[in-house]
Amino acid sequence: MPAEPSLRMTARETIALLTGAAGLTEHRPPPRTLPPDGPLGWAGYDAARERAAERTGEDESVVYGTGVVGDRECVLLSFEFGFLGGSLGQLTGDRLEAAYGLALTRRLPLVALVATGGSRMQEGMVALTQLQRVAAASTRLRAAGLAQIAVVRDPTTGGGWATVGAGADVVLALPGAQVGFAGSRVRPPDADPYAYSAEGQFAAGQVDAVVPGAELPGTVALWLRALGAGGVGEEPRSAAPLPRARPSSASGLPASGREAVERARSSQRPRAEAYLADYFTVRLPLHGDRCGSTDPGLLTGFGLRADGQPVAYVAQCGTATRPAGYRAAARTIRLADRLGVPVLTLVDTPGAANDAEAERAGAGAAIADTFAAIAAARAPVTTLVIGEGGSGGALALAAPGNTHVTADSYFSVIAPELAAAILKRPPEETGATADQLRLRPQDLVELGIARSIVS
Repeated sequence: MPAEPSLRMTARETIALLTGAAGLTEHRPPPRTLPPDGPLGWAGYDAARERAAERTGEDESVVYGTGVVGDRECVLLSFEFGFLGGSLGQLTGDRLEAAYGLALTRRLPLVALVATGGSRMQEGMVALTQLQRVAAASTRLRAAGLAQIAVVRDPTTGGGWATVGAGADVVLALPGAQVGFAGSRVRPPDADPYAYSAEGQFAAGQVDAVVPGAELPGTVALWLRALGAGGVGEEPRSAAPLPRARPSSASGLPASGREAVERARSSQRPRAEAYLADYFTVRLPLHGDRCGSTDPGLLTGFGLRADGQPVAYVAQCGTATRPAGYRAAARTIRLADRLGVPVLTLVDTPGAANDAEAERAGAGAAIADTFAAIAAARAPVTTLVIGEGGSGGALALAAPGNTHVTADSYFSVIAPELAAAILKRPPEETGATADQLRLRPQDLVELGIARSIVS
């Protein structure tokens, strides 16, 4: 087996890891002449740049151009950490802005291979304002419906993390990389180093995957295939195909509301993992809400079907969905919509989490944002209810006019037990209450809530 690539590869070695023998067609922005020792006249700055150039063979901390990863052309930009710690100065900003501009002009996705210590002190505020240039260039690319993937290497800190890295649509990290806004020399002395690692950022929902270097070319190639569709001004893809109903121990349709609820809550009923495994040949998870939290009961990401069609997915796994789950869902739906990729949602929850922690984490706002993401989506959203459809916590992920149900599901304004309690009915009337709620699959079709019962 090939050796695992080094965590501290050069800019060009990292590009070569992804592109192989095809390499990079390098581009450069128009030349700019800086005053002696830079915009601040920092004594010794020119000499430091010259030493960095001799040591690395580069004349700036970023290399960029076009290349092919897998079978997809893209713009690649790569930081050279050996050049003044991969720091961002005015000339770096020129190259970063030009790289994003090249992607915009060519209508290509952008892959950023990041390794930086942040803004260059020798250029002071002039260096810091390069972050605004990067943010504006990234926003233009996003508005054009073009994907941005970041691979964060060791280290990725400061403004480079807070723009090129964390600002990407998909963030991949190399194992063991130092990743965080605060570098090792400026963070509190008693800070937990795990929080500033690739693995810690993944646990906090800030990184989508930690990918060993040997797997990076294949992973980036798959992401480019999954994200490389549509774009603003282009016709969205057709709606995602409906999944097939997975085998269940029950047969036929439920005869009563109570039976519908029991079937949806049965441990023998197939769950989201079974549906996703049958639906996709490749799954590429998105992870976390980008606010410091994750919800293991909600799966999001992009997948490729057997015919190569990309589809984004949001799938509830039968648990009460937490605010982090709704935020992750909204993030996924908006990304898919911007790229013109159809969305599949699988509904299966007794409802939104309603504990005090969920309220403090903004349950209402997170649910509202998910409703808004689906309401605003131009890319088609297809929903299949595969189990419990518990109140607004389930409806937030349901596509108006394109929701379907399985025979093992129900959808209700409220759980029948809670409805009976609110109506001050004895527990033995729960079944009758379930019938009144008309929550069975066949009821939902008759009411026009669902379009069909999937078999």
